[in-house]
Amino acid sequence: MSEPFVGQIYLVGYDFAQRGFALCQGQLMPISQNSALFSLLGTNYGGDGRTTFGLPDLAGRTAIGQGHGAGLSLRTIGQKGGTESTTLGVQNMPSHTHQASLMAETGAATETNPTGNLLGLAQVYSPPGEAPNREMASDAISVGNTGGQQPFDHMPPYLVLNYEIALQGIYPSRS
Repeated sequence: MSEPFVGQIYLVGYDFAQRGFALCQGQLMPISQNSALFSLLGTNYGGDGRTTFGLPDLAGRTAIGQGHGAGLSLRTIGQKGGTESTTLGVQNMPSHTHQASLMAETGAATETNPTGNLLGLAQVYSPPGEAPNREMASDAISVGNTGGQQPFDHMPPYLVLNYEIALQGIYPSRS
């Protein structure tokens, strides 16, 4: 591997940081020993800016580029976001309706004890002599909720690797 740029981040398949690198796990670093890297990162990832600065924390995270694309929100260097799971509640759902179906017995609607305790076919929605499809009382039919306000996982398939950042190397020039 050729000499890296200070601050360059690599994905690696091993569980340690090679010499001259540090794992990107959000740890604080002393400015006095890493002044070149601090001059590039500043306090974008933490630290007090006097004696310490933070490295990017990519443990369990996906990196995305800064800026914004068409129709996307602005993202700035060091910004964190997202969650591993979400609880979807009624307030998160668009307005919608549910269809209710009523089971009817083939017997007459005037029976006092229909087979299976089901509604009769005639005049299901209104008493005899009134117009059909009359509005029913709000508790006449109930539609049950589905789900249970439980969080659900929305992580895509993944493979765990380590990110490491170059502490030493060629200082990058601005173009």
